Amino acid sequence: MENFGCRATQADGAALARQLRERGLDPAARRSQAQIVVVNTCTVTQSADQQARTTIRRIHRENPDCRIVVTGCYAQRAPEELAALPGVALVVGNSHKHRLVDIALSPREGSEVDPRSWEEAVAQKASGFVPISRLTPGPNARLPEAGRATTSQPASVFVSDIFAHTELLAAPVADAVHERTRPILKVQDGCDNRCSFCVIPYVRGSSRSLPLGRILEEVNRLIEAGYREVVISGINLGRWGTDLRRSEFDTRTLGLADLVRSILADTPLEKLRISSVEPMDWTDELIRLVAESPRIAKHAHVPLQSGSDRILRRMHRKYRPWHYREKIRALRAAMPTAAIGADVMVGFPGESDADFRETQAMAEELPFTYLHVFPYSPRPGTEAARMMDQVSAAVRGERSRVLRQLAGEKKLAFMRFLLGQSLKAITLSSPRAPGPRASEGARGPAQDRIFTEALTDNYLPLWLKGRHAPNRWFEAKIEDVEDGRLIGVAGSSAESL
Repeated sequence: MENFGCRATQADGAALARQLRERGLDPAARRSQAQIVVVNTCTVTQSADQQARTTIRRIHRENPDCRIVVTGCYAQRAPEELAALPGVALVVGNSHKHRLVDIALSPREGSEVDPRSWEEAVAQKASGFVPISRLTPGPNARLPEAGRATTSQPASVFVSDIFAHTELLAAPVADAVHERTRPILKVQDGCDNRCSFCVIPYVRGSSRSLPLGRILEEVNRLIEAGYREVVISGINLGRWGTDLRRSEFDTRTLGLADLVRSILADTPLEKLRISSVEPMDWTDELIRLVAESPRIAKHAHVPLQSGSDRILRRMHRKYRPWHYREKIRALRAAMPTAAIGADVMVGFPGESDADFRETQAMAEELPFTYLHVFPYSPRPGTEAARMMDQVSAAVRGERSRVLRQLAGEKKLAFMRFLLGQSLKAITLSSPRAPGPRASEGARGPAQDRIFTEALTDNYLPLWLKGRHAPNRWFEAKIEDVEDGRLIGVAGSSAESL
């Protein structure tokens, strides 16, 4: 599995990997040894597209006999581009990703087929889904055999209307490095917003939610497997539940606060972390829940994009700068030591120097502890890509540099604010040496100091002095800041939260 992009894409990849294992396939140690390589793509920027194409070419050079199956958002948006690459056997869009394993392992490989008869076999398991008669393969389509080079055969493409898609792939994603500590569970997919710069609704479809009962099952399964913190995520997480009824007799829809309350009430999960939530979905109720429960990580990621009202309107964002300020100030008032972060886009078409200064001023003014800054990247088919007043790459790059420098300063100031305080932290990996540079006055050379990597409740990297097993909670007293990390010493165990 080669996964690119956001947490939702990573979650899709985890679900596919689970299905492949259930069908008897074993993960290859290296892609050069694989019979099948699934490339799960992102298309949020031009560089994401380029990275996917480069990876596909590299896989084919390293392992020309493997079958390359390309899926994900890029596959949904531009399947023909990917099908034309050497070595690609199948292109399966997000519209058919939940049937990818059936498609890739179909017994009809290497033989002439009639898509209409194949439709009957596969569609039986795809109730509520678009019929396969609407797929791209023609009447004489041929699928290559596993383990056979595919350069002489055209790739088969399986893509159709994403807005007819009602399925939601879901499987926990284990961090590749810290796979026993904080898995990510996708509980929502798709988006009903139409931001002028964003291609995601057209490759992910309408907003849809994983049912509450299924989420609780997954969380409890993770707890039984030994996990202590779970991150819930989605393409537009704040819209979870808007397509779900409270009960058979109560037609009101659910909301994210309902999900959070249910996880706290119906699972023994020690720590719940909430990923990115749009500003207007941070309701007073949700803020209060996060602030008051010791079982919820004190962390809020609230996408900003721009501090200019004019640019926000051109982006078709559903809030104004003053709305955003109110939400951030409410979060900080409720949680004085919480991590508060934002996505910021620079160089959107028509962004003037004055517009950028408004964004810069807002970033300086508000109590952010980190920023994800990225330059605007035109996406084919979006309204913004058709705008005439595009900003030059040089200007976008300079504005990114300015905000990233500001973000670094704000993060450092927040870390220094925490000196002398005690924070809950979960250990992520086994002890290692050497650790960070020796603090002034520390005994012995740096290479003699042993540290355990950890993550604080408020989303800061921490070197915890001494040897500690992974996946353990501690109260850590913060003593120093070095190389972008907190340095702390373990106090009393925080195993009982």
